[in-house]
This record gives sequence, C-alpha cells and structure tokens, in this order.
Amino acid sequence: MNAPTTDELRNRLVDDIAAQSKLPPAVERALRTVRREQHLPGLDPAEAYADKAVVIKENPEGGPLALSCASVPSVVAMMLAQLDVRPGNRVLEIGAGTGYNAALLAELTGPGGQVTTIDIDSDVTVHARTALDRSGYPHVQVMQRDGLQGAPEHAPYDRLIATVGMWDIPTPWWQQLTDGGRLVLPFRWRGQTRSVALTRHGDTLISDGMELCGFVPVIGQTGERTAELADGNVRLHHDQDQQVAADRLSDVFSTPAAEVWTDTRVGRQEPFDGIWLRATACDDTVCRIEVTRQALDQGVRRPVIPVRSPALVAGGSLAYLIAERDDLDPERPVRLGAAGYGADGPELAARLNAHITAWSADRTAVPHLSVRSNATPELAHPEGHTINKQDSRIVLAYE
Repeated sequence: MNAPTTDELRNRLVDDIAAQSKLPPAVERALRTVRREQHLPGLDPAEAYADKAVVIKENPEGGPLALSCASVPSVVAMMLAQLDVRPGNRVLEIGAGTGYNAALLAELTGPGGQVTTIDIDSDVTVHARTALDRSGYPHVQVMQRDGLQGAPEHAPYDRLIATVGMWDIPTPWWQQLTDGGRLVLPFRWRGQTRSVALTRHGDTLISDGMELCGFVPVIGQTGERTAELADGNVRLHHDQDQQVAADRLSDVFSTPAAEVWTDTRVGRQEPFDGIWLRATACDDTVCRIEVTRQALDQGVRRPVIPVRSPALVAGGSLAYLIAERDDLDPERPVRLGAAGYGADGPELAARLNAHITAWSADRTAVPHLSVRSNATPELAHPEGHTINKQDSRIVLAYE
C-alpha cells in the first residue's frame, strides 16, 4: 500500500479535529488549505500532521519549557474559532512560531485583510518568514519585536491573538485593539491557563468563552513566583499578589497528611480542571503545586496530577487535590478529596472540598471574566471576585 500523501494526511487530521469539536466552516477550510509540513521542514509528514506540538527552538539554558513551539493543531483550531476572524480584518499575532498560524490567519482574512505576526526572537522570525514565503504567504508581515509592545505602526487591529502564555494584558494592546475588536490569549492566573476570548467594549474586555490550554510563557512578564519546599522537591507556583512564604512552610510535610474526602466522583476520562477554575473565582489562596518523584518517594501524598494540581496555601499550611479509585460506581470510579498539611491543613482541605462540591453541581460552567486596564480611570467594577495584576484588573463571576 502506498504511503498517504501530505494532502491525505492533512485532511485526516482535520477530519479528526472536526469530529471532536464543531469547527466554523472558514476555519476548517483554512486548515485544509495551509500546508503545515512546509512550516516544519525536515519533519516526517506523518509527524507534521499528528495532533501534537513540535518544538522548533529548545531552551538554551536547559529549562523545562522550549522557547518556541508549533502548537497542537486542535488547539490552534480552537483558538481560531474563538477569534472569529472575518474577511478584511486587520490581525496582530503575538508569537510567530513557525508562521503556520499566521498563514491560517491570512486565509481567514482574505486578500482584503492584513496579518502581522511578531516575535522577540530573531531565529523564530527568520523561520516564520522563510516558511511563509515558501508556503505562498509573502504578504504576511513578520517583525522581530517585543510582543508586550505590540506593533503600533500597523494598528488599529480588529483581532489580536497571542500564541504564548500571558500573565497580564499589556497596556499597549489596549491602544491597538479597536472598540468591538476581539482578543484571544492563553491567560494565566492562580497557576492555571485558559484560552480566553474577549471582546472590547470601551474600557472593558468581556469574555464569551474560555478553554483549558497550555503555552510557553511570554518573555518579559514576571508576575508569577515559585516557592520551593522539601529541598526543592515540591514547588508552589503563585501570583505576585499572593502571600506564599517558603520559610513558613519549611516543615509542612513533617507530619502525615490529613485526608478529607467528598462525595464527588469522576470517570477515568472525565475532565475535572473546572474545580481549579471555580476556586479562582472566590478564593485568593489558590495556586499550583508541583510534586516531584523524589518527594513522592519520600512520602509526600500524591496530588491528583503531580506536576500541576490546584492547592490552597495560607500561612504555614496547605491543602491540595487528591483522588482515589474504588468500585462503588463503575461509571465514575474515582473519588475526589483534599490532603492538608500543617496546623490549618484540615481546614484548608475542607475549603478545597467545598470548591469540588460547588463544581460538581454544574461541571461545565465557566465564569464570566472582565478586564480593565490600570491605565484607565477607576470605574465601578461588575460584581465578582477581583484579581489585581500589574497592568490590569480582572473580575471573575459565575451566574
């Protein structure tokens, strides 16, 4: 049997993506048109059309995250659906990557639109420029630029999309996005990341959707902190406005965990990331815990996902999400609970369990998110839970 052609591989990938989620027709056409393999030269075509990320530049300092990746195609499709590009739009992309996403944007804007993609790394912009020329999109503007500053010379933009993780929304972006324009970004708060779709209404950005995602963080935003515990084998990733002190937690794992269980159960493939999201809409102690294999071997209770689980931290105590399997419910064989450490560990575990129970009552609900720039005069905020960042203030609220 002959090996499948690149066209066949591309269409199979798009078929698979479309079977998992409803794609707008324009996005589906773009995905079937743009040749991803031309943005990943040297890679086996079967790998180029696998639904996975591809590293194009490793971290030269040996860090765990690459400096640049070709994003997972299904995530690319999801974010383009959120962006809702129309023919003739002017679009700015932060994070040039391979140029593949910019080519898709060029298909969506059509000949009457304009696409500008920028990246802080010269190697990345050279790769993107070369690939866009190779694949037939020489009209896309590629610029080496600090993404936090945008590209004012081609503004205003009807659509702005970030393909790097953003902890905050920079003030220059407000000056470059039209009123009524849409912004889609992998937005980070309280240790987790969501692809959030926002529409500008005057001085406020209002969300109309968010999806779980993960992206390489943008260079230049420093609002996230890491506290190392247990000789560096446990790490708490938190925001700059949160009071997390490693010295107060230095002996927190010296006693056994207090395990507190809920009646909430999930199936083996059922997502439960909404627990974390719901907790961020009312609780300022939420952060991310990362527990290494060494810590687990030394007796630290296993979080539900060792590298990224929600935790509550207050003073010298903490609690985090745990799970156990039993046979009481074959459809949902995993029970959720919390493990607490420190004097207030049981209380924090009970509080985390309250978030689990609230999520369980409506497992698909997402909060409304509104954003205002700190550069604008203080206005009355909508009701909800406020989180202050460096350049902006966000408010989260469930109906």
